[in-house]
Amino acid sequence: MLDIFARYGEAEAIVDERRRITYRELRAEILSMAAALHGHGMRPGLAVGVLAGNPAETIVLQFAVHLLGGRTAWIAPNAPAAFRDQFLGLAKVDAFVYETNAYASFAQDLARSAAPLPVFCLCGEGLGPDLGAGPRIDRIEDLPFGPQDVTTEPEALFQTGGTTGQPKLVHHKQRFFETALLFAEQYVEAGEHPMKHLAMSGYWHVSAQMPGHMSLFTGGSFHMQDGFDIALFFDTIAAERITDTLIPPPLFGYILDHQVLEKADCSSLLRINIGGSAITPTRLSQAIERFGPVLRTAYGMSEAPIITAYQNIPDDPAVLASVGQPYGDLRLEIRDPDGVALPTGGTGEVWVTGGVQMTGYWGQPELTAETLVDGWLRTGDVGYLDPDGNLFLVDRVKDMILTGWGSSNVFARPIEDALATHPDVRAAAVVGVPHEQYGEVVHAFVVRSPGSTVTAEDLRAVVVEKLNDLWSPRGVDFVDALPLTGASKVDKKALRARYVAQLAAAS
Repeated sequence: MLDIFARYGEAEAIVDERRRITYRELRAEILSMAAALHGHGMRPGLAVGVLAGNPAETIVLQFAVHLLGGRTAWIAPNAPAAFRDQFLGLAKVDAFVYETNAYASFAQDLARSAAPLPVFCLCGEGLGPDLGAGPRIDRIEDLPFGPQDVTTEPEALFQTGGTTGQPKLVHHKQRFFETALLFAEQYVEAGEHPMKHLAMSGYWHVSAQMPGHMSLFTGGSFHMQDGFDIALFFDTIAAERITDTLIPPPLFGYILDHQVLEKADCSSLLRINIGGSAITPTRLSQAIERFGPVLRTAYGMSEAPIITAYQNIPDDPAVLASVGQPYGDLRLEIRDPDGVALPTGGTGEVWVTGGVQMTGYWGQPELTAETLVDGWLRTGDVGYLDPDGNLFLVDRVKDMILTGWGSSNVFARPIEDALATHPDVRAAAVVGVPHEQYGEVVHAFVVRSPGSTVTAEDLRAVVVEKLNDLWSPRGVDFVDALPLTGASKVDKKALRARYVAQLAAAS
């Protein structure tokens, strides 16, 4: 990693909201921060809990800890307070590091509660020493430790959502980072364009770290913004001639509907990655019309950040709902409930295996055993493969709806896509709700276009036409917006709770 950064020298590596640094400066800051950690008593193999936003120092800290053969444990700032409070104990860290400019409402409280763990800060005065304020080191030879002292390999823990009331900590080991480096080498060898990637997602999430590694390992520049401001987003794209970005579908829908887009200069964009949750074919078609053939749909999760991708997806109804083909070294199978592989076209659970696959859930061996089977990761997603090898996702295993006289399997994604074809529908989400006769029925939550008068009957008719009556929503709620999780996915748990509350209020 340090050799790669030395190779790119004075080229620009990271641009954040405070400063711009070259690869030479990045390399020196990594060495200096690793020395600072060592000087404060941290030794090779350390584990560090991290609460930080998107300054360059966050990336410096990651590589400094990894240089010491250590483990970074990333706290999700948008997680419930109870999850954050549990995190340091669950992750079994040796120290806590926080950024003084971010999450001020609770960062210092968490730092104080971390005692007796050592506490350090980034980006200025705070509780504990500032790891970026130590003496500068430019040569590996000047580190207070040597390669012989580092007998452990880099690791990372990422917090992901769970339904058990306890956060799940996804554990990635050295193989994960080696695979990211391999992807970067293949990217350069293929003669792909130099990246200027604009990141809005917090670097604490693995989906933000993957493009960060790809940018830096290929000599590109990684531009980091804290949060999303649509005017700043497009101003940055134009001024910096950004080539790549990653946008979750709910936010992408907001962008497509915003008037700022009409005059935005997006001519430098060569790849817009759409990932994190499903995007409807209707919205994707609108995006292709506006941005051109630069859209890449991608599918992944914290447990395996990049599973499939469809580069420059065409405006073709046959593939617009696809999330692409297996990426890199990843292998993919569709299996039935007994774990038996299904033939092409069969609908079942998506199983994957590859270099970016997690090692397991930290401290949860039973859950790990349920999820990792014979080297394969059970994603919990339901899908099928077409004859060309494109993957189509239709639902989560746990969200599948059993309805009708025969308890037929009904999936949310095709219904949501059908609803989205109506010109007055901006967004739609489907859940199964209890029903006395059928056990469950389909219920839809729909965001209408401003001024629209589309009715539930109109929308049911659309679904009947495109699918059938069994798949048509028995009920439709019109809402101003769909609730989102911290990962920018539609929060279907919240929608089900809303439905239950409505029933209780009506009874």
